[in-house]
Amino acid sequence: MLYLEDKKSLVNKGIVHLLQVKDADIRLMNLYQCRHAVDNAIHIGGASSATIPMVSLFYGGIINLNVEEPTAPGQDMFVLSKGHAVATLASIYADLGYFDRAVLKNSRSVSSILNGHPGPLLPGVHVATGPMGQGVGVAQGFAIAGQRAPQFDVYAVAGDGELQEGPIWESVMFAGYKRLENLCVLVDNNGGQLDIVTTLHFPYNSLSGSFASFGWKVIEVDATKYHTVYNALLEFKYGQRDGRPTVIICKTMKGHGGLSDYMNTHKATISNAVLDQEDALQLQQRKAREKDFFTFFNQLASKEYAEIKNVIFKQAGLMGFTIESETIQPVNTPVKTKKASVRNKKIDYTESQLPKLEVGKPYSAHKIIESCMKVFARDARIYSVDSDLASTSGLQAGVGFADKYRALNAGVAEANMMLMGEAFAILGGNAWVSTFCPFFDWKVMRRIAVGHQERLEIIAEKNGWLSEGHGLDLTMVATAADLETQSNGATHMGNDDVMLFNEVAQLKIINVSCPQQLLGVLKWIMDGNRGLVYMRILRAPANAVYDAGFSFEFGKAYKVNYSEEADATIVTSGRGVYEALNAVQELLKEGMQVNVIDMPSIDASAMVQLYQGGKPVFIAEQNNGYIWSHFRKILFEKETNINTKKLFPVNTANKHGLHYIHSGTYTELAAHYGLDATHLSTTILNALKTKKAKVI
Repeated sequence: MLYLEDKKSLVNKGIVHLLQVKDADIRLMNLYQCRHAVDNAIHIGGASSATIPMVSLFYGGIINLNVEEPTAPGQDMFVLSKGHAVATLASIYADLGYFDRAVLKNSRSVSSILNGHPGPLLPGVHVATGPMGQGVGVAQGFAIAGQRAPQFDVYAVAGDGELQEGPIWESVMFAGYKRLENLCVLVDNNGGQLDIVTTLHFPYNSLSGSFASFGWKVIEVDATKYHTVYNALLEFKYGQRDGRPTVIICKTMKGHGGLSDYMNTHKATISNAVLDQEDALQLQQRKAREKDFFTFFNQLASKEYAEIKNVIFKQAGLMGFTIESETIQPVNTPVKTKKASVRNKKIDYTESQLPKLEVGKPYSAHKIIESCMKVFARDARIYSVDSDLASTSGLQAGVGFADKYRALNAGVAEANMMLMGEAFAILGGNAWVSTFCPFFDWKVMRRIAVGHQERLEIIAEKNGWLSEGHGLDLTMVATAADLETQSNGATHMGNDDVMLFNEVAQLKIINVSCPQQLLGVLKWIMDGNRGLVYMRILRAPANAVYDAGFSFEFGKAYKVNYSEEADATIVTSGRGVYEALNAVQELLKEGMQVNVIDMPSIDASAMVQLYQGGKPVFIAEQNNGYIWSHFRKILFEKETNINTKKLFPVNTANKHGLHYIHSGTYTELAAHYGLDATHLSTTILNALKTKKAKVI
């Protein structure tokens, strides 16, 4: 006979018993995935050790989710930072009704939406992650948004191996500073990695001390037991909060919960014989746990326990169980997730309030952005994050004028800056991040692009769970482009960034020249659904070249100076437009007429037309030849025979080949690389004179 204990305690005991039964069901689904995977393999070690924390979170009445509408505002958010535990996440999401259980079959194949890491191909998954310490940063961004109405909590599961990555500590520091008490990170402290599954490559002297030193509340638990993890989650969810984010360090072992020691590894190809054995033992263990539940539950027969029994019955139903005849039967939950509603991404603003620019007058790019953001940021969907370089972007001053809580500064932590921007974009925001051109993190950018691509693919699918407007609107403002950095040193120079980031799929690169053009680009982005934009801006002031009627279109070149009778054409962008226009004046003195084409984004048709026009084309760039690289690629795609004698690349790689630029004033650097008006006009004049001489 049970004593009438505290009601909460009895309810929790019943829930823990049910969690243990659910544990077996999820592990059986993981084994099913392995059996039917395209390679008959699974990341079993991390998936197994993460099962107790994840089952406790998703079935213990902790996380508040809207399975029918995963993108609806106000619900809690979850990020699986340790992407190698995707099997457990997929089993749970299939069980909850995010997608059909058939998805668990043939995983990691080219035809499957269930890959080796999670991403938005899977309904309900908001972030593409992997073992790179980036998921916590995105969760932190969610938590910042979740502190405002409608408020919500954010949970992330991280691996102890990925804590060796630097970006995760950028996020830990910032989250502690921002007092994100609605953020809970569960660290799967299984003590193993890929190369050494029984130990970490280097031990943490005090993992709890590290988090605590950055202002986190730390709870250490034995994660081989359900009641300890569950109680820690209850403490976070329902306990008194004091402004600190919470980390639950889940001490366990790689492969925990798998019965065969064959499971104590990172990734394994498991034979059918071992899978049969493991299935049978997991089912046997489930029956034993089911019996334990009823031994406890049947002691609640008297009237005074009726309310407790009802609560446990209700929780069992929420877990996907029916309780009858001394059995706990799993319910095959139908797919609940509906196609997301279309998001209107167009930012609301009054255009008449935007700055008015006059042709011929100088303006600084960061001041244009600041002035515009004071108008745009009245729409609550605008977020910005700088990285201790806000003075070069204008974002923080502009957005902060409207709402300082949406204008963040990550300090010298560019990876974290980008992760927060991604989070705000995932939530439907128009997000902006900014730093110097070479400081953007390629690894972070690439993973963000993977997630964005997955979103676009699912949006395009007739039966995809996402709809129009659910791509990412994330603009990266790259300041001090090309030679604009001047005397700050080679590490800060932006002559190579555009070539490197050109290889990031889904990224729209824009090299802005004129302040009026910048205004046009900003308005274009505010129309929404522009995706990932890498916008390079000038640091020093520049004169307005375009008139007030300028309208920007991505993939379009603009005729700044044009005549059908011209002897040649200069194709350029950014500060190069001004040098080209000055070079044209020098050439006119020599009787030469030259056109100037501003190509802020790659215009393939314009390139082909220029080539087919038969006149010399000078591709002048203050970087390693971004436009020139596209010229070559496009002409090879479109033309059968290419006459290279009428194409003249002039860029920083012409001198000494591919290299890094050191210090100097803009005037010095432009002259040194032959990109100032004087040298450029001389180059063109000599080339045209040589051409005429050959014709004679």
